[in-house]
Amino acid sequence: MAALLDTSVQYLKGVGPVKYKLFNKLGIKTVQDLLFYFPRRHEDRSNFIQVGKLRSSIGEFKTIKGVINSAGIFRTKGGLTIFQLAVSDGTGTVYGTWFNQPYLKKYFNKGDNIILYGKVQQYQRLQMNVPEYELITRDEDESVHMGRIVPIYPLTESVRQRMLRSTANVCVSEFSGRVVDPVPKHVKVNQRLTDLRVAIKHVHFPDSFSTLETARNRLIFDEFFFLQTALALKKSRLKSDTSGISHKIDGQLVKSFMDVLPFSLTNAQEKVLGHIAADMQSPKPMCRLLQGDVGSGKTIVAAYAMTVAKQTGYQSVMMAPTEILASQHYLNLNKLLSPLGVKIGLLTSGLSALEKNKIKKLIKSGEIDIIVGTHSLIEEDVKFNRLSLAVVDEQHKFGVAQRLILTQKSSSADVLVMTATPIPRTLALTVYGDMDISVIDEMPPGRLPVKTYLFDEQHREKIYNFMRSQIKKGRQVFVIYPLIDESAQKQQYDSNGQMVFTPLRKGSANLKAATKMHDDFKGRIFSDLKVGLVHGRMSSDEKDKVLNDFREGNINILVSTIVVEVGIDMPNASVMVIEHAERFGLAQLHQLRGRIGRSSYQSYCILIADAKTENAKMRMDAMLATHDGFKIAERDLEIRGPGDFMGVRQHGLPDFRIANIVTDIKILEQAKYEAFSVVSGDPDLSRIENSALRLEVAKRFPDMAGLVL
Repeated sequence: MAALLDTSVQYLKGVGPVKYKLFNKLGIKTVQDLLFYFPRRHEDRSNFIQVGKLRSSIGEFKTIKGVINSAGIFRTKGGLTIFQLAVSDGTGTVYGTWFNQPYLKKYFNKGDNIILYGKVQQYQRLQMNVPEYELITRDEDESVHMGRIVPIYPLTESVRQRMLRSTANVCVSEFSGRVVDPVPKHVKVNQRLTDLRVAIKHVHFPDSFSTLETARNRLIFDEFFFLQTALALKKSRLKSDTSGISHKIDGQLVKSFMDVLPFSLTNAQEKVLGHIAADMQSPKPMCRLLQGDVGSGKTIVAAYAMTVAKQTGYQSVMMAPTEILASQHYLNLNKLLSPLGVKIGLLTSGLSALEKNKIKKLIKSGEIDIIVGTHSLIEEDVKFNRLSLAVVDEQHKFGVAQRLILTQKSSSADVLVMTATPIPRTLALTVYGDMDISVIDEMPPGRLPVKTYLFDEQHREKIYNFMRSQIKKGRQVFVIYPLIDESAQKQQYDSNGQMVFTPLRKGSANLKAATKMHDDFKGRIFSDLKVGLVHGRMSSDEKDKVLNDFREGNINILVSTIVVEVGIDMPNASVMVIEHAERFGLAQLHQLRGRIGRSSYQSYCILIADAKTENAKMRMDAMLATHDGFKIAERDLEIRGPGDFMGVRQHGLPDFRIANIVTDIKILEQAKYEAFSVVSGDPDLSRIENSALRLEVAKRFPDMAGLVL
């Protein structure tokens, strides 16, 4: 059966070498690839809407079938090239409209039959902007393309819907019955799942939308189930591994640490310390994710764990994503632990070669108990003497490979991963299902929620007056900009949701920039106050000096870019003004807001925004609606989608073909329950009824193949 499914699609009826190369662009090489290349949506072509009735559907997505009456290209006064098709079905005419794509004209002829799918809009006339289209020909079996519920597949250049749909029909008819079902029978009975072969047939060519839904649910369950089985296997193996270090929890050093804490721990912190104490006392390696909103006190928890390691005679390492944050951790840990005789070192790329070599020798000799640093810690020549604990702060800033390199510096190290960006439950279930999770869901006493306001450009004078009033009360102010300077750059987001800058075109919006506004503040608007500037192009020493001056009260207003997004602790700062707030991601806005409200003073976050897009409006609404980091994270995931949230593509989230962790959470939870139950009863998947599942997991997750093969 497996050999048949590995047959090249080149040998399917109507394909051949030329089309095979086109299918390769979609990642389709074998029959199995095509069977599991799922449609992204379906159209009911058994009943098209008449063009004459479209006016009652303005703003909705509709499908029409008609004849091309005319095709033309024209330019607007603004220099935009527009290509339009006039399509009529006898009841009216609608205009398909494409922007800056004049080459499309060569694909259409007057009199061609065409299907358009898109959002119905009314301007000077009825139109669909950038609709999906499909030309209708009579040289194929029209029963595959018309008069039924029709699959619409994701495409790439040169691959046409009708070609892919026809080939999929041949493939499904001939091979879907040959698929082996890896899900154990009792799981299918428990979850009332349809047969896999039937599901594949109906997800491509359903008889009804009801059978389509049943098929989709089965295939969604399978994707989640295989992932959760892999995570369950990994977690089971960790729990059975006794090669870790059993740390001494009770001792004078830990007692002294608890005695010198300058404040009482919250109940949430006490609970998490209990989790970590149990983990570190056990001979099984710790693998724990610590979530806590900005300012909730995660660093103290990490300091406790590192103190336990020192008490037992071992070293700890703490990796942070930026030099600013690493330096801050170093200073805080030094202040807290050096009086107890704990030796702490700092290793960052900003150090000279001589300083780096000196620190590395001290690490290797064991003279340093805790080493704090950035990516420099994962360099090959960084050798530890007796490493037993690796702490990774702001884990979403690192890739899986980077974390792995750090933890492999010791074969038996405990791992504590921390994040101030709360992880939505759905993401925690998919990416971190193999880890134990602790949450600090309580803020230190005396903290007041930050009051958040949204203003537009017209209220700038009012905002400046408010900044002055707060400074007169002895407070300090952050003002954040998306740009460092006005050297023709604009902010965008990369695939990881992080801000990047690319050249601006002439005529782009005039964005305020940090360097220019710093000069304006200092020379004109706040000339009587002390104004500082910090941004990513400054050297580490320059940034440290400015931040220290701000911390010590020598600066009233700190103008900055997002370099202060993570981990900067300035208790006296009570105002955060974020300019062009619509250009920041929701997670970034929440992190920035977390830089204030870290004392007993009332703090204020002021968003200055021109939110024109729907996504920008949703981000602003979320910031105004809640301070709860977990609710913010859930909303951010909904807005951005699972592919881009927190850079999950590089942080371990698989590419699901049909499942969606936002909309399919109930199926995800069911799949997790079943997967962990299977592995609990058969930790190696060695039973005959689990043999197909074992092979499927090994194939889908090659890095975990050693757990089952």
